[in-house]
Amino acid sequence: MTTQQLNAARGSLFLNDPLTNELYSRVAQGNIQREIRILNNSGIAGYVFSSGEPLIIHDAYSDARFNRTVDEQTGFVTHNILCVPIKTVKGEIIGVAQTLNKRKGKFTRHDLELLEAMSSQGTLALQSAQFIERMKARHKQEMEFIDVVSEVTADIKLSSLLQRVMGEATRMLNAERSTLFLNDEKTGQLWSEVGQGLESMQIRLPNHLGIAGAVFSSGKSINIPYAYADLRFNPSFDKKTGFFTRSILCVPIINKHGKTIGVTQVLNRRGGPFSSDDESRLRAFTAQISIALENAKLFADVQSMKNHNEAMLESMSNGLITLDETGAITTCNAAGQRILKLQPQQILHKPAAEFFTGENAWVLEKLKQVLVDGKQQTSMDAPLTVAGETLSVNLTVQPLYDSERKHIGSMFVIEDISSEKRIKSTMSRYMDPGIVDRLVAAGAEVMGGKNIECTVFFSDIRGFTTLSEQLGAQGTVALLNEYFTQMVECIQREEGMLDKFIGDAIMAAFGIPESHQDDADRAVRAAICMIEKLELWNNQRLAQGQLPVNIGVGLNTDNVVSGNIGSKKRMDFTIIGDGVNLASRLESACKQYGVKILISEFTLHKLQGTYRLREIDLVVVKGKTRPVAIFEILSYHSEQTFPYIAEVMGLYKDGLSSYRARRFAQAIKLFAEALKLNPKDKPSQIYLERATQLEANPPPDDWTGVWIMDSK
Repeated sequence: MTTQQLNAARGSLFLNDPLTNELYSRVAQGNIQREIRILNNSGIAGYVFSSGEPLIIHDAYSDARFNRTVDEQTGFVTHNILCVPIKTVKGEIIGVAQTLNKRKGKFTRHDLELLEAMSSQGTLALQSAQFIERMKARHKQEMEFIDVVSEVTADIKLSSLLQRVMGEATRMLNAERSTLFLNDEKTGQLWSEVGQGLESMQIRLPNHLGIAGAVFSSGKSINIPYAYADLRFNPSFDKKTGFFTRSILCVPIINKHGKTIGVTQVLNRRGGPFSSDDESRLRAFTAQISIALENAKLFADVQSMKNHNEAMLESMSNGLITLDETGAITTCNAAGQRILKLQPQQILHKPAAEFFTGENAWVLEKLKQVLVDGKQQTSMDAPLTVAGETLSVNLTVQPLYDSERKHIGSMFVIEDISSEKRIKSTMSRYMDPGIVDRLVAAGAEVMGGKNIECTVFFSDIRGFTTLSEQLGAQGTVALLNEYFTQMVECIQREEGMLDKFIGDAIMAAFGIPESHQDDADRAVRAAICMIEKLELWNNQRLAQGQLPVNIGVGLNTDNVVSGNIGSKKRMDFTIIGDGVNLASRLESACKQYGVKILISEFTLHKLQGTYRLREIDLVVVKGKTRPVAIFEILSYHSEQTFPYIAEVMGLYKDGLSSYRARRFAQAIKLFAEALKLNPKDKPSQIYLERATQLEANPPPDDWTGVWIMDSK
């Protein structure tokens, strides 16, 4: 209409696109039938749009503002131009109207006013048309959005869901690449299984670093038009991959409980930076797919748990058989098939009554009892006949319920204790169960005789004969059982091997059959534990009017011979050697010195821990010629059981030094002062008596302070 009224060769109407800052013309007369786009500050049209001033140009090619690009592309030659801004009633410029090449003469002021009037009349229609077009486009986007969300959220596998979400985000925002990061709460990392546009790989980064970390930590979107101008951007990934990041849009993924579970990051929008509309669309998209992501994560976790449970069932040494409500066998793990000597096709989906009949009918009786009262039934060391062979098994039958406590079946747990487990059960009564496992695993090699260094342990009850006479036979046995239960627990806690009970005495070893770097410490800790437990037990006995129980403990570290010793009919796994004898002598010496724990110098040199101790004597035990230094462990003492222990220890140490240096008068004075502080300290009393005797009768020149033990 404008072209005809103004008698021009061609006319164009340009509208502004605020998203791209471009002027576009969708329909133009003449040969041009495509959309033309130019920057809204370029050329004659751009000048008129930017300035709001109408223009009449009589010679286009002589005007510096004229853009010849369209003429060059189409072959059209522009001579003169009439261009006016298109304004709304509020004065907002939404585009320009332009006519080219007046057929007769030049464009006049009257032509300009006519074009302005016609453009003004058409503004309302243009705005209405734009609005309708935007509504149609938005409706189309919404329908596409719904279709995309419906299609994406139908996927339950996490890896493929991530791939599809990132692909749709890239397409929807006309971007070059996108990445969806999920938070790993265990590691505190954001991870993505697939980087869209890259080869399949897993990316992991701390969930507080970079753009993604900032969005995850704050829960707020970040829109960066120029990535390299932002200090939070880390360009190392670009350097690694060769990709160049221009613009970034990153939004948090928030679940229905308001918790941020990850972020979606979109890179390099084609045609310019990401807009606020892009941000809104991406936030809406992530809000919709967050449920699908959590469902996929849950499915992955459930699948992982299922695989873990199946692997665990297959690796179990116990047979596990499940039955449905009808009594048919639904699952049987590898151990169950091995114990029953059956293949899966022989047992699965068959009634349990087919397998547990005759001599094994007792199994079904247990099952019936479970079905009646709903309580677990257990049979220990029961006979189970399989292929003509009788096995010893522990059988547990228990009901199975769903989450609503509805009965859905039953389960058998079968433990074959015919061989190895019977041995373990027996041996565990004599040594730590962990040692039993290693003994059985090592077999004959560890059970054979060999030289080994260990710390030998002996303990004995003081005055046991008097106790047994007062208690009688039954009382003595009851006392010993209660006593041994507590003492053996201390030994096994430190992984000591209980060798034997010798009447009221205990013989044990630390370092057999498995050695440790701290076997000497383990033995000392076990001895201290026994004294401490004994004190608590004696308090109970005294409160009940019973006599207390006191013991002595001797420890020595040496190379001994360990192995099976005995006859063909009776074997005993034990230890022998001089080191064993010395430990026994030290236990006996506890009575002589009035102490509870004595260790040899050989054990002292092996200790890694710190204990309160003192040297007791240099002794030559019966049957030996070489003197051995022996020491008392006092770590179990308190201020109540040993008054002024620090002061007494200092006086005792100085007194022993004076005694060994033949300064007997000084030694007498120091030991006497120690006894004033603790009159019950027998080692100080012994040395006071020895020093007094030697002061009166000086020893020969070759005297070394060694004491000869005549008794065992």
